[in-house]
Amino acid sequence: MKYYLIAGEASGDLHGANLMRGILKSDPQARFRFWGGDNMAEVGGVTNLARHYKTASFFGIMEVVRHLPEIFRQMGECRRDIDRYRPDVVILIDYPGFNFRIAKFAHRQGYPVFYYISPKVWAWKESRVEKIRRYVDRLFIIFPFEVDYFAARGIDAIFEGNPLVDVVRQRQATLPAREEFLAACGLPADRPFVALLAGSRKSEIEYNLPFMAKLAGRFPGYKFVVGAVPWLEHGIYERLLDGTDVGVVCDATYPLLAYSDAAVVCSGTATLETALMNVPEVVCYRKDKFSMYIGRLLVKIKFISLVNLILDREVVRELIQWDMTLDNAEKELRAVLPGGEKREKMLTDFAELSRLVGGPGASDRFGARMVRELKQIIEK
Repeated sequence: MKYYLIAGEASGDLHGANLMRGILKSDPQARFRFWGGDNMAEVGGVTNLARHYKTASFFGIMEVVRHLPEIFRQMGECRRDIDRYRPDVVILIDYPGFNFRIAKFAHRQGYPVFYYISPKVWAWKESRVEKIRRYVDRLFIIFPFEVDYFAARGIDAIFEGNPLVDVVRQRQATLPAREEFLAACGLPADRPFVALLAGSRKSEIEYNLPFMAKLAGRFPGYKFVVGAVPWLEHGIYERLLDGTDVGVVCDATYPLLAYSDAAVVCSGTATLETALMNVPEVVCYRKDKFSMYIGRLLVKIKFISLVNLILDREVVRELIQWDMTLDNAEKELRAVLPGGEKREKMLTDFAELSRLVGGPGASDRFGARMVRELKQIIEK
């Protein structure tokens, strides 16, 4: 069967590639065409890569507005490419701003539409639920609490686990030895580490990293190290950390976490990655006051960390905006470092979290389920 996949970000490319491998295990004759990146090209062949996500990703309201003509041009390009390819199914991977428009087009053209990794409509833009109901034939979700959420809204969502578990296992299996990692990154071997994950966007890093650097000054016995993302200029980190003892490693988040005693994490998927790596953490998040005010009006969730959302209670402490003080952060970090009063309970909670999100093999299970569901649609 012929599959057309669309991923617009690095994470979507990674999960898309693992999904394609899962599909091939159940449909060895599967043929792919896709918007994605190098990981998907490795599985489906670079000649089948219609557009690389690096040329199609625009974040933030102002950036989107500035690039509207290009975005609309790319949507037209995508629609024409789908029609030329005539797939048996269109598989959309997160990336909602773009993918919901493609879902509407594909549905009207008669192509079955599968949505993999649902947009977080339970957090904001709940109006998108109606778009899912109208234009999506099968919804595949990666958080257990989403099953009941969508069921209450008349959507029978499919949960087979969380593919991030597979990513974490893959990365853990290829970790360099500690000595090798330290030598390659120029890090000292005489102090334990605390990982700093300050976000994946420039604005997040500028608001949160200076605070994390100040926090590091209260723990002279530890070496604090930032996990830098490769798509941002290294100079951003150098500027914000000038005059501090904080180290930086680029594109090495997993080995950094593996060899850290604890982590201070901004928010988002990184909170779940850190927990699945079994590293105790404190969540710190700050933005400009206007954005936080708007966020409070629009975002309808109790927590900002996926760990707490999945377990439906505060397992990791969230210090947000006004609660994000050095005294609070120091107290919470000491509590989860070795010997701290919250550390063992947090690790026990992380074990429960791992059970809830499902074991390894989620990508294979999703792939097999998609093949079965598509065959049922075709046979009707």
